[in-house]
Amino acid sequence: MSLPPVIPSSASAEYPHWSGGHGKCGHSLTSAVSRAVPPGTRLKGRRGGRSSQEFRGTVLAIAGEDFSIVASDTRLSEGFSIHTRDSPKCYRLTDKTVIGCSGFHGDCLTLTKIIEARLKMYKHSNNKTMTTGAIAAMLSTILYSRRFFPYYVYNIIGGLDEEGKGAVYSFDPVGSYQRDSFKAGGSASAMLQPLLDNQVGFKNMQNVEHVPLSLDRAMRLVKDVFISAAERDVYTGDALRICIVTKEGVREETVPLRKD
Repeated sequence: MSLPPVIPSSASAEYPHWSGGHGKCGHSLTSAVSRAVPPGTRLKGRRGGRSSQEFRGTVLAIAGEDFSIVASDTRLSEGFSIHTRDSPKCYRLTDKTVIGCSGFHGDCLTLTKIIEARLKMYKHSNNKTMTTGAIAAMLSTILYSRRFFPYYVYNIIGGLDEEGKGAVYSFDPVGSYQRDSFKAGGSASAMLQPLLDNQVGFKNMQNVEHVPLSLDRAMRLVKDVFISAAERDVYTGDALRICIVTKEGVREETVPLRKD
């Protein structure tokens, strides 16, 4: 016998036609759920009330003609408490691919470990390194497989594609992704994304020459937007870790930010 959907008892006033079930079974199940979890109760814990455990921060990625940049701050904070000032959110996957993760730090670590294990298995099986586009597709399937219990992570992949051109892939928590030229995520994304739209994408601008983005200009822009974000976002600060992906490989650079 199939049971009807369980609706909290507080809904009876809003839905007077709903009887709560067929016979005693439906009523007893509803009352049991109402006693166990009163309507309006906010569940606590990592999955129910994990906003209190959201370790915020900011990640950013920019793709150029023959390079890609993935950057993040290094502050790991919870509320107004700083756990550490040296926790970069950029993880090197291959010589041509870097991933930036912001959100719940435990999920970030778990997800990157799964990706690294998959990359090792792929290399042993195929005797070659997975491309940036293939890594993005693999991450999409990993996230989608957990769609009913998703990782609380915002992911951005930056690297070089098979033609040696810069590529950026942005994801939502359940695996939907797209290729972009630039993307920001995390607590300061609402401040960074409009700046990137203006300075890199030239969105809604007329009579402006769309010159290709050079590596030097992209580096200056990344530093400027993070310095500005650290002035306004309490969850972003301490230092800026920049990963530059070129055909020579991945190199890192650290820039200090304000520490208050």
